[in-house]
Amino acid sequence: MERIVEKTLLYDYYGELLTDHQREIYEEVVFNDMSLSEAAAEYGISRQGVHDMIRRCDQAMEAYEGKLHLLHQGESIRRRLALLLKKLEETGMDEASRTELIDMTQKIMQEMD
Repeated sequence: MERIVEKTLLYDYYGELLTDHQREIYEEVVFNDMSLSEAAAEYGISRQGVHDMIRRCDQAMEAYEGKLHLLHQGESIRRRLALLLKKLEETGMDEASRTELIDMTQKIMQEMD
């Protein structure tokens, strides 16, 4: 289960860097549960070819993350924003300022999703 979540997050960040063909097959196999044999028949390549493509896509996205760290940075920002939101909700500042800061924090969190 954890591996699927990791693949999904990596794809969210780096999927656009794959070719259209790679993205199409990757989505079918990883997210839509198409079997390797079904994908092979659908796209006119061998089952081994589908397997190798999925593996190469995973490796490429992991390499992008290894160099760019966007997933790691995004998760770090989300954690800090959640902590900020919690502190804002607990603080004793005036209601208008507090509401404004909470709204801004929530908008940032929504934009990151």
